[in-house]
Amino acid sequence: MKRILLTALTAFSLLTASHMTQAADTVFSQPFATVHGTAPFSKIDDSQWMPAIDNAIAKARAEINAITMQRSRPDFENTIVALEHAGADLDRVLGVFYPLLSAESTDKMMEVAMEASAKLSDYSTSIILNEELWKRVKEVYDNRELWNLDKEDMMLLEKTYDSFALSGANLQGADREKYRELTSELSALTTAFGQNVLKEMATYEIYLGADDLAGLPESSVTAAAEAAKAKGREGEYLFTLDQPVYTAFLKYSSRPDLREKMYRLYSGRNTKGEYSNVENVRRISEIRMEIARLLGSENYAQHTLRRTMAQNPEAVYDLLDRLREAYRPALDAEMAELTEFASKLEGHPVTINPWDYSYYSNKLKAEKYSFDEEALRPYFELENVTRGVFGLATRLYGLTFTPNDSIEVYHPDVKAYDVADENGRWLGVLYTDFFPRASKRPGAWMTNFKEEFQAEDGSSSRPHVSIVMNFTKPTAGKPSLLTPYEVETFLHEFGHSLHGLLADTKYASLSGTAVYRDFVELPSQFNENYLTEKEFLDGFARHYETGEPIPADLVARLVSSSQYGAAYACMRQLAFGYLDMAWHTITAPVDDPVAFERAAIESVRIFPDVEGAMTSTQFSHIFSGGYAAGYYSYKWAEVLDADAFAYFKEHGIFDRETADSFRNNVLTRGGTENPAELYRRFRGQDPTIDALLIRDGIKAAPETKVAPLNKD
Repeated sequence: MKRILLTALTAFSLLTASHMTQAADTVFSQPFATVHGTAPFSKIDDSQWMPAIDNAIAKARAEINAITMQRSRPDFENTIVALEHAGADLDRVLGVFYPLLSAESTDKMMEVAMEASAKLSDYSTSIILNEELWKRVKEVYDNRELWNLDKEDMMLLEKTYDSFALSGANLQGADREKYRELTSELSALTTAFGQNVLKEMATYEIYLGADDLAGLPESSVTAAAEAAKAKGREGEYLFTLDQPVYTAFLKYSSRPDLREKMYRLYSGRNTKGEYSNVENVRRISEIRMEIARLLGSENYAQHTLRRTMAQNPEAVYDLLDRLREAYRPALDAEMAELTEFASKLEGHPVTINPWDYSYYSNKLKAEKYSFDEEALRPYFELENVTRGVFGLATRLYGLTFTPNDSIEVYHPDVKAYDVADENGRWLGVLYTDFFPRASKRPGAWMTNFKEEFQAEDGSSSRPHVSIVMNFTKPTAGKPSLLTPYEVETFLHEFGHSLHGLLADTKYASLSGTAVYRDFVELPSQFNENYLTEKEFLDGFARHYETGEPIPADLVARLVSSSQYGAAYACMRQLAFGYLDMAWHTITAPVDDPVAFERAAIESVRIFPDVEGAMTSTQFSHIFSGGYAAGYYSYKWAEVLDADAFAYFKEHGIFDRETADSFRNNVLTRGGTENPAELYRRFRGQDPTIDALLIRDGIKAAPETKVAPLNKD
C-alpha cells in the first residue's frame, strides 16, 4: 500500500486498475529466486509488465475487500496494519518498473506507463473513495487512545487517516466522480510530461567541426570525437544536451555564438513541436487547483503542505523572501564584479547573458583563487571517488560496501554492492548507475527497488537501493574523471541512499526517505559539506596516472573558492522555488504560461528574458516528479544541513558520537516521528538560518571567544 497511498496523498498520479483480470504467469508471480531476492532483470520481458500490474491490482483489490468484509470491529491491526500490507505484490512490481522507466527505459515501457497510469490512478482513487474502508479507518482513528500505540504506530495511523481525509474520502455524489476523473487525467498528463522531457532530450545531436572547439578541455573534445565516431561521422565532434556535456560546453567554450546556441536549445526544450509541454503545464496546474478546491483548500500548495515541516504556503514564502533579501545585495555585488571582469577581459563593455555566466564566472574564479576545475579532474577518478564516498560512511557509521557480481544488474554500466554494518550484519543492496545513455533521463536521483520493513516474523526485510547519475563517461584513453560538482552530486545521492539503507522501521510506508518532503533532502545535502573538507579529500583524491595525493594547494583553493557564486546559486534555486509555488497557488487557470512564469520569478531575476526560453516545460521535479509545491524543500533542507554540519564541526567532522546521534535520530527513523522532533533530538535545539548565511559568506562568523587564563 505504500506506493499507492503516498501517491494519492502527494501527487494524485500513479496508481489504478479498472477491472479484475485473469491471472497470467510472469516473473512476478513467484518470489524472486535470486541473491537477496533482488530483481531478475534479464527475465523481465516488456510484454510482462501489464499482465504483472493487472494481476497485482486484482490481488490488491481482493485484499482491500477482505478488510472491508470482515465482521470484527475495526482496530489498529485488522484495519490499519492490514491496509499497510495490502497491495504488497503491486508495490513489488512497481518497485522494479518505475526505477527502470527512468534509468533503462524502452518505447514499450513508455507505452506501458501510459496504459498503467490510468489503471493505477483509478485503483488508488477506488481505495480513497471506498466508503466502507474509510469508515473503518476513521473509527480506528477516532478511538486511537484505545489501542496503546507507540510513536511509530501512531504515525502510521495518522498518515493513513490523512491520506484518506486529504484525498477525497469525505466527498459525496458528483464530487466523488469528479475527483476520480481529475486524478485519472492528472496521472496521464504527468506521465506524458516526463516522457516528453526524456524523448526530446534524446533528439539533440549537435555536430561541430575542429574550428568550433576553442576553449573546450581535452576531456570534452575527446568524448565528442568518440561520440561522433560511434555515429559514423569520424572527423566531427558530437555534442548533446546531457548535463555533463552541456555544463562543460557553457563553462569552457570561448565561442559566444555557440554558447548561445547551446543555451537556447537547452532552455527552449519542450516548448514547441511534438514534445511540447506548454499545454501539459497549464492543465496540470489547473487540475491540481481543482482537486485542492474540491477537497476544501484554497489552492494546491495549501492542500499539500499540511504534512510538511512548513505546514502552509505562508511559511514557505517567508523562507524564500528572507533568503532573497539576505542574498540580493551579495548577488548584485557578484554580478557587478563579474561584469567588470568580463569587460576588462574582452577590452570592451560586456553584458552578461545567461549563456555567458558560466564562462566568465569560471575565468574569474580561476583568477581570484587560481582555481580550475579541470585541474582537479585527474584527482577525482570515479573509482577512487567511489571508494572515498563509501569510506565516508565507513568512518561515520562503520559501514562496508562489497561488490557482489552474483547480483544481476539491468545494464552493464551498473554495479551492485552488499552493504553491512561494523558488526558484519547485512543491511541491504546498493546499485550504482553512473553514466548517461539514451534510455536514461537526465539528472541524478536515488530510488528503491525494495524498501526496508519489518517482516511478519519480526525480522528486518532489508532494502535494495539505487543511486543514478549522469557523470562524464570514460573515453578510450581516460577513465571517468569527475568535476567537483559531480563529486558533490555523488555525495548528495549517496546521502539519500544511506537514509534508505540504514532504515530500521516496522512499516515500509514510514521507511527511509518516506519522510516529509522538506526533510528528505537533509541527509543528502548534509553529505555535500564534506567536499570542501581536506581531511575527507586526503583519504581518496589521488592522481589517476601517478597515484600522487591531491596537492594541498589545490585543496586550499577548492576550500577558499567554495563561497564563490553562493548568491547566484541561491537566487537560482529561489527562482525554482518561487516558480513552483506560483504554479501551485493559482486560484484561476493560467492563460499565458510564458508570461506567468516570467512574473513568478521577477523578484529573483538575474538576467533579462530570453525569447523562447522556458523553465516550466522541463521542470520535471514539480510536473512529473512528486515535488509539486515542494521544491522549496531544497532550501529548507539546506538550512537544516548547514546547521547540522556546524554542530558536527564543533565536535569533529568524523566524531562517532555525533555521527551515531545523527544516524539514530535521523537516518534510521525514516518518517516514524515528526521530523522537527527528530532534528531537535539530534541537535538539541531548532535550526536557524545563521549557519547557512555564515557558510555562504553572507554573514560573518561569530568571533571565537578565548577563555581567560587560570590565574592560579
